[in-house]
Amino acid sequence: MRIILVRHGDPNYEKDCLTELGHKQAAVAAQRLLKEGIDEIYCSPLGRARQTAAYFSEASGIKDIKILDFMQEIRFGTEEDLYNNKWNPWLGVQALVREGKDLQTPVWREYPVFKDNLATVDADKIGEETDKWLAGLGYVRKGIYYRNTNSSTSASSPRTLAIFCHGGASAAFLARVLNQQFPYMCGALLHFPHTTITVLEFDDTPGVLTLPIVDLLNDARHIREVK
Repeated sequence: MRIILVRHGDPNYEKDCLTELGHKQAAVAAQRLLKEGIDEIYCSPLGRARQTAAYFSEASGIKDIKILDFMQEIRFGTEEDLYNNKWNPWLGVQALVREGKDLQTPVWREYPVFKDNLATVDADKIGEETDKWLAGLGYVRKGIYYRNTNSSTSASSPRTLAIFCHGGASAAFLARVLNQQFPYMCGALLHFPHTTITVLEFDDTPGVLTLPIVDLLNDARHIREVK
């Protein structure tokens, strides 16, 4: 099984939609994704992700877009102080790196930028819901790996699923399936371009334990000339 994560195009966050540039990026990304043999489309419930997915739906002829509520973008801040940059996990990670702090420590939730931050709550929820979703696809979490519980699969033609979502949600998803700490993934994926493409591959052999292979990470070459 292959899972393709696609970030939305350039957004107007206030209106939760794509900008003119974002529409151009989504159209180009849709043509690029036609090369991936995608079988099913999944999407965050937020408008900017749905508009991006719609371009690929139109280009591919796959009309059914399945909504994954848990893959909407993470919040940052507290209920009383949302989107204040003092809570911004990406800026916080930059500061931690400059201080020489360990981004892979299992007690990262105690760092000031993450403690009491809704980004931490949302990232943890995405991790939990990711495992539930994968279990529904036949890949059940066993310790730090996944067991393929499907009785039969075709190795010559693996099932390919695309998820149109967000940078923070993608970082949380990848942190869970790759067994990395969320701050490290924020740091590694800090420059997450719009419509960037990441491809994961799970072993399709029935009954085996598998760790997904990263076939492609953070690829945005398709929009280099889009203006």
